[in-house]
Amino acid sequence: MAGRELSERGAETRALILDTALAAFAESGYRGTSVRDIATRCGLTHPALLYHFPTKADLLMAVLGRRDDSEGRAVGFDELHGRALLDHLVDTARRNAARRGVVELYATLSAEATEPGHPAHAYFVARYASLREAVTRAYRELAADGALRPGIAPATAARQLVALMDGLQIQWLLDPDVDMAEALAAHVEAQLR
Repeated sequence: MAGRELSERGAETRALILDTALAAFAESGYRGTSVRDIATRCGLTHPALLYHFPTKADLLMAVLGRRDDSEGRAVGFDELHGRALLDHLVDTARRNAARRGVVELYATLSAEATEPGHPAHAYFVARYASLREAVTRAYRELAADGALRPGIAPATAARQLVALMDGLQIQWLLDPDVDMAEALAAHVEAQLR
């Protein structure tokens, strides 16, 4: 019984650390956030936080992985095809309008991670490549079904859609009246027959 209680308490502590780190990284970026600050916000000592996440880079990757687990894998993103995948991206923009911290985190970290030495560089390179590949596949499927307007190249359309999503997130962070989902939906509709 005591072992299970310790395990549950450890899981609760890890969740608290990850939630707090997400907020701190979103506010100040990876470089502007210290592990000591996160520990203090959690009501933990620095060594107690390091027990769960030995390095700041480990903590960052755990935050990113937790977000991916809750967002993409939970809805079976890899199994979506054609229009369903594009609709999922529009729905994600709609959900993101209620998750400012997550949007700030990704906007800040994706910009910071353009530097090859950043601990999340490989993560974001792989994430963007995977997203572009999935969206390209969706556009190809729409083209094969005759649902895509003539002259739209799937790979180019995928890059444009990903860029539009990122750009809309920045605009929304600066002006919450920007409707990210509406703009994405209009863009997708304009590409379809």
